[in-house]
Amino acid sequence: MLLREDDRGWLGIGQPSHAWVSGQLARAWGNQQFGTVEPIEEVCLAAEQHDVGFGAWDLDPLQNPDTGLPYSFIEMPITEHLKVWRAGPRRLITQSRYAALLVSMHGERLYRRRNLDALDPRDADDVRAYLAEQQALQHELRESLRDDPAAAEYASDQHIAGNSQLIWTWDYISLVLCLDWDRRTARDVPTLDGAVDIEIGELTLHPWPFSAEAVTVRCEGRRLQPGQALDKAPWETVTYELRARS
Repeated sequence: MLLREDDRGWLGIGQPSHAWVSGQLARAWGNQQFGTVEPIEEVCLAAEQHDVGFGAWDLDPLQNPDTGLPYSFIEMPITEHLKVWRAGPRRLITQSRYAALLVSMHGERLYRRRNLDALDPRDADDVRAYLAEQQALQHELRESLRDDPAAAEYASDQHIAGNSQLIWTWDYISLVLCLDWDRRTARDVPTLDGAVDIEIGELTLHPWPFSAEAVTVRCEGRRLQPGQALDKAPWETVTYELRARS
């Protein structure tokens, strides 16, 4: 769960709803500079479902005793967080191997950013086991895709890496929006002529990666009070309209 503090208190946005924003960005993506998303259905599915493993957790999350609020995604006990990331790719395989591969790569990338030396040794060993599992799963999926004439065109290492970077970019833009972060930069975003950085301002992007002049995305959250049961918290829809920087 994403927890955003504002002048009205706390808004809890479920990870799958945040991922829904990523999917909306993915479907709007592309222009003469940024090209098109290919294969579009599989990549957009991966963007929209990259946090699918959080679905059950976000229905009944553990409460952080220090805050009285649900654990955010960065506060979750690592054993629970690993369960989520192990589950996600496996659930997507029944829909799309390509999407499952991208989600596995996304989770692996998140965990490779962790400092294992700073973890409890048992947690560090569990992370290493998770990384090895994902490497094996990714190898299996890559081979399967390359053996499939209908999928092989987009299964090269270069093409998969580019789409993985797009998932990373949309996830980051969605986090900036949902958490109301100040100005940020999305690094190494793929274009037709190499990677660029996108400056993210107050609902603006530069350079502009969409074909439409404006893009509107939305998600849903719950207005939280410390100690309140999640299913009693009122729902709230949040809408963002993105435009090119003037």
